[in-house]
Amino acid sequence: MRVLNFSVNGIPRTVHLEEGRVMLSSVLRDYLGLKGTKVGCGTGQCGACTVVMDGKAVASCVIPAEKAEGKSVLTIEGLTEGGELHPVQQAFIEAGAIQCGFCTPGFVMRVYALLSENPEADDAAIEAALNKHLCRCTGYETIFEAALLARAKMVGQN
Repeated sequence: MRVLNFSVNGIPRTVHLEEGRVMLSSVLRDYLGLKGTKVGCGTGQCGACTVVMDGKAVASCVIPAEKAEGKSVLTIEGLTEGGELHPVQQAFIEAGAIQCGFCTPGFVMRVYALLSENPEADDAAIEAALNKHLCRCTGYETIFEAALLARAKMVGQN
């Protein structure tokens, strides 16, 4: 049995891992019950499993759990504070960028990470970030619109 100590959504967590290779996505979903992190491809290509680790968007399905030791992980569940949606979450709703919802948490976390680092990211940077994700339901236009709206909301907060 291995022990993993890290912070998830601002809460210190200790997880006792089974032997063998355990991915961060499995720890979040199976050990901690945070089902908002989805696993689509399992190879880090689709973006559905994106979480923010120490401020950077990462594909949690290809990150061995041990890599999170001592780090801070933020999932979609951690964005909502006091029952209030984060501006990125609100922007996705307002833009109608949710469709079936499977890929939405990953997109939200990617946009959150980008805009947290650079609240005034230009359209090209937003497009590059979104290109790391796959969605089977949309033409990506509403997702891009949601990211632009999120940028406006976050710049307006500063």
